[in-house]
Amino acid sequence: MRLSTAAMALIVFGLSVSSPFARAQKSATPSLAAVQNLGFDRNDYPGDAALPALRRHFAFAGYWLTNPPGEQSNSWLGKRDVLLKQGFGFLVLANGKEDAEILKAMKAGRGSATAIGQRDAADAVSAAQREHFPAGTVLFLDQEEGGRLLPEQADYLLGWTEGVARSVYKPGAYVSGQTVSEGHGQTITTARNIQEQVASKHLHTVTLWVYDDACPPSNGCTLQPPALGASATPEAAVWQYAQSPRRKENTAACAKTYAADGNCYLPELPGMHLDLSVASSPDPSHGR
Repeated sequence: MRLSTAAMALIVFGLSVSSPFARAQKSATPSLAAVQNLGFDRNDYPGDAALPALRRHFAFAGYWLTNPPGEQSNSWLGKRDVLLKQGFGFLVLANGKEDAEILKAMKAGRGSATAIGQRDAADAVSAAQREHFPAGTVLFLDQEEGGRLLPEQADYLLGWTEGVARSVYKPGAYVSGQTVSEGHGQTITTARNIQEQVASKHLHTVTLWVYDDACPPSNGCTLQPPALGASATPEAAVWQYAQSPRRKENTAACAKTYAADGNCYLPELPGMHLDLSVASSPDPSHGR
């Protein structure tokens, strides 16, 4: 995007003051240097040419090992070295099966939900090795469905995380951190449910990356994120606090921070929607 000399004079932390990003930046008191580590993720690799602009704002990038949800290919494969040269840390991610897929595989005779999870874990481990991620890298299972896990979902998760833990890698899970009602005054988050499962069944620690774009506690599409500990899962290693497109039912209080189409963009990259996360580490998967 070309900027005039006058527009360049109105840049705040590299962002045009006309953007939702910049309005949030201008009103926030801390400097970028003082805030936590920011990261982005998206299903499609942004392209080599976009990396310098992204690196000016983000410490880490989501990195798919498998086809992202709903996709027939994975454009991230082979890009680890390119991202490393730009100085990015990583959130290494593998697509998990939704409940209907788990049940379908079980009915097709592919074994128990635990066995299906173990096979998917083996595929993720093989992909991580092909992409040259070092031993000790945390691999996150993408668990898109929120609320309390159904029995087969819990078994699948157990098979996947324990399968990864038996390799040179460490298990993590990308799950909902949004509080939902279960009726009779009871609430649950998927993250809390998984913590209960870990305490009772898992032999290994599962690192959590939670998503919750509800405002509050999120403050929307901004590079001045809420404190990591302000989420409903304060012990999570990573919090995805803005999604593209925003979920309207969750984000009415911060709608103005998003673009008119409901997505989250950098002014330098106006056609590239992003999800935003905050973490205590610049390399949450320890994948460098």
